[in-house]
Amino acid sequence: MVESAAANKSLADETYDALLEEILAARLAGGTVVQERRLAERLGVSRSPMRDALGRLEGQGLLIRNDKGVLTVRIITLTDYLNAISVRMLLEPTAAALAAEAIDAAEVKRLAEMLEALDADPDPEPAVVWAFDDALHDSIGAASGNPFMAETIVRMRRYTTIFERQRKLAQRKPGLEDHQAILRALAARDPQAAREAMTIHLDQVRRNVLATY
Repeated sequence: MVESAAANKSLADETYDALLEEILAARLAGGTVVQERRLAERLGVSRSPMRDALGRLEGQGLLIRNDKGVLTVRIITLTDYLNAISVRMLLEPTAAALAAEAIDAAEVKRLAEMLEALDADPDPEPAVVWAFDDALHDSIGAASGNPFMAETIVRMRRYTTIFERQRKLAQRKPGLEDHQAILRALAARDPQAAREAMTIHLDQVRRNVLATY
């Protein structure tokens, strides 16, 4: 019984991860009606782990009920985006300053190598660009040493990521110079430089989005 429960939880986690990635990648676009049975069939899982995964996504605000009570993928509006980026601008510069004093040097090296590979590729796949962006910001959140801050950053980044991907606003190589400045500050163990570099980066991201409206 315990093993069965553990296996079911693992399957629910895998289902959650798969659905989250589809939402973040805009394959499940905002406004899409969630059809539990069809999703379960497509992912090859039973209804139980699917319900668990959908419940988690609804609890996180990525799925919502419309006026008729039907579960749908949340549409991230410009207001949602700006609110989320404002929260990120409050938290991530501080997270970067804290991370500069604690992040492992090997992790900074790994991130720098990922960025160098992006810079060298004239036409990188969007998935590779997003993978680096996730790795950088997630690593900084984790290295801040504050799990509440890290969790909030992850949740706010989901909103901004969905908005940018669904509207195809991201450049092919977004923020290379910004990211390089952040990594230099982390490598130098310079909290103030890390704070300033992250502030500049997020402000530029916000400006780039607003310039499309």
